[in-house]
Amino acid sequence: MKEVILMRVWVTTLALMLFAPSLAMASAVVYPGITGYGGVHALPRAAVQPSAAAEYKAIFDVTTGSKNPSGINPGIMHVIRAVNVFASAHVPLSHLHFIVILHGAATSAALDNIHYKKVFGKNNPNISMLRKLKAAGVSVYVCGQAMFDFHYPGSWVGKNVTVALSALSTLVIYGDQGYAYLKQ
Repeated sequence: MKEVILMRVWVTTLALMLFAPSLAMASAVVYPGITGYGGVHALPRAAVQPSAAAEYKAIFDVTTGSKNPSGINPGIMHVIRAVNVFASAHVPLSHLHFIVILHGAATSAALDNIHYKKVFGKNNPNISMLRKLKAAGVSVYVCGQAMFDFHYPGSWVGKNVTVALSALSTLVIYGDQGYAYLKQ
């Protein structure tokens, strides 16, 4: 009987030694940079942590549209999650120099609610997220060429988005300035 108890203690101890580090890393979902969207798990013991002292530059190339007009654009949601990942590692939002360029099927996400509703018969579900991105210091652009191709006048663009000459030129310009390229 004593041997069985010792064996159980040994097995339990071994299991804790093997799995405790990963269990200790688990955390609840947090929204440290942008509240309510793009929740992340803070993992302070995980490898490859960003430095709170560093500056980070990235351009997010968002071309995918949502599957239905009532759905949030998955690329925009991914950008929000990126903001929250860095903020969860205590990187100040002022150290994040994030740019979003919407084009292709993602172009319609840039429309104001009146014109989105005119085109799709639904409210634009991305407006709140675009407002939150802007408040977090993220610059959001829409490709002027795509706006023209989709027959969306520039006046249809929501107030949290700026019309750029093109996605192509925007990607090259920010790439030349050292921004990391992230395809969405």
